Amino acid sequence: MKKIVILGAGESGVGAALLAKSKKFDVFVSDASTIKPHYKTILEENNISFEEGNHSENIILKAKEIVKSPGIPDTAEIVQKAHEKQIPVISEIEFAARNTKAKLIAITGSNGKTTTTLLTYHLLKNAGLNVGLAGNVGESFAKKIIDNQFDYYVLEVSSFQLEGCFLFKPYISAILNITPDHLDRYENSFEKYAEAKFRIIRNQNENDFFIYNADSKIIETKLLRLKPTVQLLPMSLKADESLRSMSKVSYYQAGKIVLRMPYNRPSQMILQESDLALKGKHNIFNSMVAAQIAQILGVSQEKIKEGLATFTGVPHRLEDVGEVHGVKFINDSKATNIDSVMHALDSFPDEKKIIWIAGGVDKGNNYEEIKDLVCKKVKHLIALGKDNEKICNFFEKDIEITKATEMDKAVKKAFRLAKKGDIVLLSPACASFDLFQNYEDRGNQFREAVRGLQ
Repeated sequence: MKKIVILGAGESGVGAALLAKSKKFDVFVSDASTIKPHYKTILEENNISFEEGNHSENIILKAKEIVKSPGIPDTAEIVQKAHEKQIPVISEIEFAARNTKAKLIAITGSNGKTTTTLLTYHLLKNAGLNVGLAGNVGESFAKKIIDNQFDYYVLEVSSFQLEGCFLFKPYISAILNITPDHLDRYENSFEKYAEAKFRIIRNQNENDFFIYNADSKIIETKLLRLKPTVQLLPMSLKADESLRSMSKVSYYQAGKIVLRMPYNRPSQMILQESDLALKGKHNIFNSMVAAQIAQILGVSQEKIKEGLATFTGVPHRLEDVGEVHGVKFINDSKATNIDSVMHALDSFPDEKKIIWIAGGVDKGNNYEEIKDLVCKKVKHLIALGKDNEKICNFFEKDIEITKATEMDKAVKKAFRLAKKGDIVLLSPACASFDLFQNYEDRGNQFREAVRGLQ
């Protein structure tokens, strides 16, 4: 019986353990932290051996293969020792993909991947396709494929998950953008971060499709260097006339969206910006990608338009959580990097109308990139976190700043500062784990605090 060890007992790890158990592997789960009661119960009910608060090397290093949860970096001591013993260390996404014959649609990017993944799933399900949703959003992919009941899976995949992918081969992949994020994980190297993202296409061939952002210099540069055989489907929000004239380039111009299929399946679909339920330039691009995926899979233009018009959006991503005495509250807790905050600030046209709640665990942010936008749109910054010295020092000469270490106090302070017509925007630009369990917990606390004002 093949011995497989799972490192980490969260959604990803427990899902991988359940899949391994179903495949009759000898499974052992090891988590250096405390396992949440819900996941511990699942492991116990399925008679899966586990440990918490420790990594027992005498057990782990006897494995034939290790499945590593995405939150565990390659630099972790136990992972390094596994590499020394030449034990393969893979991701849950890789493990699951080996055990399904379904067609995979994999979406990554620094920003917008959750929205695009959920929108793609919505379009395909609305069109009647037998499709599942998994990955970095929703349930574990490994858990989902135990029953193998879907013909397609739409997967949100992060760079952390892609690090452990070696044979992973999507039918359709997409890189929405690559902007600085998680650089603390990649030795502050943007190039290494981009390399992790590009693992998404490493096994694709001429029978597969790759949708990408043609406005991104780093993506274009890497494609020129890699010269992949996969069918390329570039998309642009800034296409000039020469780019628009190229037969396979899809583009947006003055309210019109033109989606083109690759050379061996010539067709063209025209959409209007007014067809989209989601607003904002970044969401035009996200919608273009989702519609293109649906088009590749044979969904009719009528069904695509219907799906684009009925999608309701993503929690914690520019989510309107209410208005109190003329002050609007927006929950953008999922904005954990500079590029996301840029999109958020740019979504509101009025100047000096935003009270911005930001801060947390900085991931190597360069605030210079949003300085002009902040100075134009923001009238007060509420720095929420245990240590916000970096963001406060950067903006202290440009805008008024208040510090807070509790969400309820931050929201109440923002409300006192706001006037009718103002916007209180939670768009942190930072990770959440100094004060919160995750970005969902941060966004939920923001919602509750806003309800407390009413």
